[in-house]
Amino acid sequence: MTHPGEQYYPPGVRWDAEIAKGTLPDLLAKAATDYAARPALEFRDGQINYAGLQERADIAAAALLRAGYGPGASVALFLGNTPDHPINFFGALKAGARVVHLSPLDGERALSHKLSDSGARVLITTDSAALLPMALRFLDKGLLDRLIVCADSDWGASATPLAPLPDDPRVIRYADFIEGPAKPAAWPQISPDDIALLQYTGGTTGLPKGAMLTHANLTSAVSIYDVWGLVRAGEGGAHRVICVLPLFHIYALTVILLRCLKQGDLISLHQRFDVAAVFRDIEEKRATVFPGVPTMWIALANDPSLESRDLSSLTMAGSGGAPLPVEVARLFERKTNLKLKSGWGMTETCSPGTGHPPDGPDKPGSIGLMLPGIELDVVALDDPKKVLPPGEVGEIRVRGPNVTQGYWNRAQETAESFVGDRFLTGDIGYMDSDGYFFLVDRKKDMIISGGFNVYPQMIEQAIYEHPAVQEVIVIGIPDDYRGEAAKAFVKLRDGAKPFSVEELRDFLKGKLGKHELPAAVEFVDELPRTPVGKLSRHELRNQLPKSTNQSQQQTAQGVRP
Repeated sequence: MTHPGEQYYPPGVRWDAEIAKGTLPDLLAKAATDYAARPALEFRDGQINYAGLQERADIAAAALLRAGYGPGASVALFLGNTPDHPINFFGALKAGARVVHLSPLDGERALSHKLSDSGARVLITTDSAALLPMALRFLDKGLLDRLIVCADSDWGASATPLAPLPDDPRVIRYADFIEGPAKPAAWPQISPDDIALLQYTGGTTGLPKGAMLTHANLTSAVSIYDVWGLVRAGEGGAHRVICVLPLFHIYALTVILLRCLKQGDLISLHQRFDVAAVFRDIEEKRATVFPGVPTMWIALANDPSLESRDLSSLTMAGSGGAPLPVEVARLFERKTNLKLKSGWGMTETCSPGTGHPPDGPDKPGSIGLMLPGIELDVVALDDPKKVLPPGEVGEIRVRGPNVTQGYWNRAQETAESFVGDRFLTGDIGYMDSDGYFFLVDRKKDMIISGGFNVYPQMIEQAIYEHPAVQEVIVIGIPDDYRGEAAKAFVKLRDGAKPFSVEELRDFLKGKLGKHELPAAVEFVDELPRTPVGKLSRHELRNQLPKSTNQSQQQTAQGVRP
């Protein structure tokens, strides 16, 4: 065995197996040929088959080409989990453009930055009242030339509140936008090395940066999962896969949308996570696969009806996006006899990194083994070229065909993130003697709340607008539901009165996404600083017991940030 942990791989799986690369339009085209009449998407109990999905994507691609958004263009998608996402995701890619994902959970500042940084001058959204007003603000700020608005009612009746479209020539209804020839004279030539997606991520020292993910990166990520055999064939060769994870997130995009379409599965789209709806998909519709994040498993594991539910159709339940608490996995297994294990990956790896073999040793708290085609090692924190032996803690590096080429418009940050062709993940951990990896900390201060990255500096910038705040530091604190949540430590201006966390959250609404809103605020007389006078999160963490005892604290009751 040449790679640690390979002795525990599933039978027939080798680390050096061939990892296929291609383009995403070809992935969909092959699926449409192989599974033409098979249902691909289910939404509000309506279905779109594989041939129909290909046809709708072609129509979107042709319209984008006619409008001038082809090779070299960035097309922004501001969409939730409806068929509008995959249709326009594949449509933009077939037109030769690169996709820019905008998260509906983000605040206006982060979204505005992503638009301006990516160069996207066209945005596709929907007339949902939760999305359209924000998209119109981008238009008013001059960040867009054209706003294309899909109709939520196209997918059947729902309780989703809608917003009216303004009388503005820059705003066009999707139905009007796609009118015209269904195909161009010739489709653009697309290379596996072309950038398919700018997927924004970041650290705590600045605004989010766009990971450049090529067609080869994303298709090889799918191939890695195929080689690993993460999902076994279901009844009739196809699975029914529950998709409550947001498609604008790399986890759902790769593990659910791309992988499931490649193997001919049915994706059951949900706009939000709802325990009752998930149980209904499993018990009544006999769903076979449910990928989730820890917050979802916490909610399911704590549901009083779990033990009486019929979950026999499930063949795979997986967790990702954030560390899975060991006690949650144990509770779920005890109640359902289903093993729930968490792998590791990141935006920059297009999701795959590590996984757990079905029959390997039980390693509570481990993120698993390096997947086929992916190389992981651990290097010294003070020398990223020095590889450490098993058991020693350092920074995890990764190399593989699924690893990003770097960050859009960020040459310096790209250079600093690589040692040769190995990417420095910023995660601190170790590998044991069996080749299993464990995470112990993160090199930067990023908070992972419910599977989403939360950046303290973005929160601090918004809190500084509060007239009572003189100084603030935001750090992550343990949260039973989301794994981590943001907590603000505030020094008030002279004469200012403390405010409740609910008042702070109300003040921050519109400035930040819901997942970024602090779950707690604590008022202190002084905040710690470095020797050169900078506010220090590190020192604050060291002082936490003392500051908690000597200061006034407000914690949100019954909120899920």
